[in-house]
Amino acid sequence: KVTPKERVEAALAGGHTDVVPFTIYESKIPQCLAEREMRNRGMCIVHRMGVCKTHRPNVKAAATTTWENGKRLVRTVYETSAGVLSTLDEPAGFTTWHHEKMFKTPDDYKALLAFIQDAQYEPDYGPMAEMQKGFAGDAICRANFGLEPLQALITGGMMAMADFCIEWMDRRDEILKLYEAIVEKHRLLYPIVAESPAGHANYGGNVVPEVIGLEAFQKYYPRHYNEAAEVMHAHGKLIGCHYDANCKLLAETIAATDLDYVEAFTPAPDSDMTLAEARAAWPDKVLWLNFPSSVHLRTDEQVEQVTVDLLESLDSVDGLIMGITEDVPPDRWRDSCRAIMNGLARHAAETPGMYAP
Repeated sequence: KVTPKERVEAALAGGHTDVVPFTIYESKIPQCLAEREMRNRGMCIVHRMGVCKTHRPNVKAAATTTWENGKRLVRTVYETSAGVLSTLDEPAGFTTWHHEKMFKTPDDYKALLAFIQDAQYEPDYGPMAEMQKGFAGDAICRANFGLEPLQALITGGMMAMADFCIEWMDRRDEILKLYEAIVEKHRLLYPIVAESPAGHANYGGNVVPEVIGLEAFQKYYPRHYNEAAEVMHAHGKLIGCHYDANCKLLAETIAATDLDYVEAFTPAPDSDMTLAEARAAWPDKVLWLNFPSSVHLRTDEQVEQVTVDLLESLDSVDGLIMGITEDVPPDRWRDSCRAIMNGLARHAAETPGMYAP
């Protein structure tokens, strides 16, 4: 019997099995009876895990927790060799609201540079190896390289996006100093991730073309994908990126990269590309989808039909994975996930020729 993990691995290799694989992030579904039933039926859990530890021997970090209007707030102060930085976060279950990031004024650039340059990495493969052993064929583990060097300054923990945009126009030289420092540090991560127990890893994502634009994307993103891909491929591993926003502007550039898969691609009506357009744009890349989040709010019958319609828009289901990478309303995930799986099974039953060995 083919396991859920084996289905995903077959699709990642560009092939297919008896049905299009269905995956969901570990944080998007609780372990419970319904989840157990869906795993028995073929759903594969994607466990996103780090494979290295980061140390900053010359940075002192101290966190203080306070409560405000019933909300838990964590203030973290970082003392670097070039100044003090601080953040203010609000933990909220599986996510965190960032009320203040490290960058406050241009006076923080020196401290930010010191913070970046002080990072040291060491492999930490044990937790992933245990996870793979514990879940066996019901889950697949994914490693990551963190955000792309420039993206780390746009949506990472150091700068607010609005501050980045202002600084990009007013003090780009300072931004690029931080960027180059991140580039050098990330190159140390490539072999650590490639030698880990993970068979694939994501490099960055959440790229918003309306913010970065085509020219800057072409200049500051593809070469890092390709550098990491060279190391990953040398170890027989796959690499992809989490592109969940509008991708039409960036599609041609993405196609020319050495990325093996486009992960979290969200078809229309939730983005500016249909699934058929994505397949045409990236014929040589595996498409690992995020089922359109807005559709979860429709009836179960409609969710099932949208699933079938998506697959019917393609000439081949090779190299295709149906996934959920975003939140599903708490009152909908059970029925919506089942309806998606019903749609996948229905398509396989109605078009057996697309699934023939």
